[in-house]
Amino acid sequence: MIGSMSAHSAQQRDEYLNLAIELAVQNVSDGGGPFGAVVVTPDGTVHEGVNRVTRDHDPTAHAEVVAIRRAAAATKSFDLTGSVLYASCEPCPLCLSATLWARVGRVYFAADRHGAARAGFDDAVFYEYFAGTRPELLPVEHAALAASDEPFEAWRNHTHRTAY
Repeated sequence: MIGSMSAHSAQQRDEYLNLAIELAVQNVSDGGGPFGAVVVTPDGTVHEGVNRVTRDHDPTAHAEVVAIRRAAAATKSFDLTGSVLYASCEPCPLCLSATLWARVGRVYFAADRHGAARAGFDDAVFYEYFAGTRPELLPVEHAALAASDEPFEAWRNHTHRTAY
């Protein structure tokens, strides 16, 4: 269940947050962005991630997403229920969405979005978009087609599907 993970001790929390911060600082030295994250799965395994947006030319390669991808690959599961995400900075809307889809149970972060904004990483406009106050940033329009539901019908009729 989402959010059911019991909290780690303050000492464990701080150790993992400090690891995420160390990863972020090292990533800057390596030419990447100032973000690091770790996912700790229920068995205690630590899965690290750093921001690889510019290195991989991938706008979705945020540290949290990279750590989630590594945890999912290592556990051979897209469901990370019971895991905890530790991030050097407050997760942006992309990272929060990935965390929700992964069913991670809890998130801890060190720096907040205001500190990130002072460093030139201002996600405020994205929060405004999702709050519904800036819809012009990305117009999204529904275009109903006769075939719109065919993929869902194929899914419902597929007997060997993996539910998620």
